Amino acid sequence: MNSKVVSLGFQHVMAMYAGAILVPLLVGRALNLTGEQLAYLVAIDLLTCGIATLLQAWKNKYFGIGLPVMLGASFVALSPMIAIGSQYGISAIYGSIITAGLFILLFAPFLGKLVKFFPPVVTGSVVVIIGLSLIPSGIRNMAGGAGTPDFGSLDNLMLSMGVILFILLMNRFFQGFVRSLSVLLGIIAGTGAAAFMGKVNFQEVLEASWFNLPQPFYFGAPSFEMGPILTMLIVGLVIVVESTGVFFALGKICDRPVTQQDLTRGYRAEGLAIVLGGIFNAFPYNTFAQNVGLVQMSQNKSSRVIVAAGTILVFLGLVPKIAALATIIPAPVLGGATVVMFGMVVFSGIKMLSEVDFGNQHNALIVACSISLGLGTTVVPELFSALPSALRIIVSDGVITGSLAAILLNLFFNFRSVLSPSVVHGSESGTVPAYENRV
Repeated sequence: MNSKVVSLGFQHVMAMYAGAILVPLLVGRALNLTGEQLAYLVAIDLLTCGIATLLQAWKNKYFGIGLPVMLGASFVALSPMIAIGSQYGISAIYGSIITAGLFILLFAPFLGKLVKFFPPVVTGSVVVIIGLSLIPSGIRNMAGGAGTPDFGSLDNLMLSMGVILFILLMNRFFQGFVRSLSVLLGIIAGTGAAAFMGKVNFQEVLEASWFNLPQPFYFGAPSFEMGPILTMLIVGLVIVVESTGVFFALGKICDRPVTQQDLTRGYRAEGLAIVLGGIFNAFPYNTFAQNVGLVQMSQNKSSRVIVAAGTILVFLGLVPKIAALATIIPAPVLGGATVVMFGMVVFSGIKMLSEVDFGNQHNALIVACSISLGLGTTVVPELFSALPSALRIIVSDGVITGSLAAILLNLFFNFRSVLSPSVVHGSESGTVPAYENRV
């Protein structure tokens, strides 16, 4: 593997690194993990990101789409994982992830046919709901993190607003690859400023080891609860829809038509990656849309570059000291970066909705009701407190409630068109449903 391939692979890693580490950081802090546990979560996430990427790049008879696809922890699963962990415990998170991965792995040949149930009016609404449901956590981190003694202090606000300003300036005055790194560079600059202010503790980095092998079921044996499993199955279906859009977009860039067999192999690779995420206590994985833009910008369409990127991620995941660097990011710095990223998620959803025919009142009602229910449940989760626990975990999460509302309302209003055989995947795939950061 020559130096050019390695450097291009490193470029892909840098483009997705901020998104890759934010999910474990947000989940770990929400579930009050220790510094050591949080460092493990970041390390195993990077390692599994690399393995998942290599599985997709390795095209064979059974799995792997063979396109230049990068995989990372999905933002779609962020709030459901926190909700499941808070109510059922962390073991239920991984039982549900393993089940969802096995479902995708086993039913991969049929999942491509489900794409017609997720037209832009559904996927756009879901993406908007995801962004809106995540923004409150970003705002709380901007102020220093819920429950902290200095919540809302001037220092915290200066740090978080400084990160936002840095990201905006990078996007105003730079182009191309440098601009694609604006969030990562903003986090680095903000952490540096926080260190000068005495808000960064390097002790965990100094104590972290240089090498560590992954441990299956690090947080204990998984438990299998019906409510969390149903929630994660819905998350898995949304991930499949997102990945389908990315596959078609990359197929166009690479001048390679994507067939039903390609989709099946791609879904199997993602299902296998999600199962591995459950076993090693990591996350559900999906394609990262920002790396599609990097392929288009660099015009390097070789899967060898993606193999190099996956290998780099595996190496980073085996070095806990590198992972521990991510855990020292102060909450205000993280908050400033995530507010921008989550806002871009909302924008991505709005952009997808711009393709919808709102001359049809039915589409307007689908968007209005699903977003209202999704956002309302996020703000007032106790709305469904009287329901049985297995059902409450499904509808008490705004993303899942809004997603279910969008899917069911689309079926209610557009039943005939959904079942029409004239619906073609390609008509859904012109827009990449980017749940991830696209700054």
